[in-house]
Amino acid sequence: MMDVTWLSAILVGAGCLAFGFFVGTRPKPFLLLNKTLKTAALVDGNNNAKPPLEIEKLAEIIQDFKMVLVVRNDLKMGKGKIAAQCSHATLGLYKKILHRAPKALSRWEMCGQVKVVVKIESEDDMLELQKRAKSLAIPTHIVIDAGRTQIAPNSRTVMAVLGPADMVDDVTGGLKLL
Repeated sequence: MMDVTWLSAILVGAGCLAFGFFVGTRPKPFLLLNKTLKTAALVDGNNNAKPPLEIEKLAEIIQDFKMVLVVRNDLKMGKGKIAAQCSHATLGLYKKILHRAPKALSRWEMCGQVKVVVKIESEDDMLELQKRAKSLAIPTHIVIDAGRTQIAPNSRTVMAVLGPADMVDDVTGGLKLL
């Protein structure tokens, strides 16, 4: 006759197996929610679908991605202010491309999230740089400061640019490190 502890162990094991099978064959609500969130992120308020960004295609064939942060030198921001504005720029660009170019973002993350900080001398020069990046279909994000501390309200402080390293260098390669 089989001992009671062996019998209970067999019953518990069979129960766990059945539970695992049951859970494995049911739809995963968290996966559906994730898909719904991604779909919702691609649709703006007017129910117009936003297409993937161009760099999404490049992420499949180009290995080396980087981000360059372009800081306005004419504003004479302190070190802490520059650090905060660079953080805003990085996060702003990340959020902008999170759902429209996830492969490009993953490629950048796999490259070690390379970030280079350079300086530029004026707002007009920064806007020209942004035009050049847009002409190459490279995403950018410019931080506009609220003006509560060191600088005037609505000042454009930092621009973030992310893409294949060679293309980003075509846009920002002539600038000096901060």
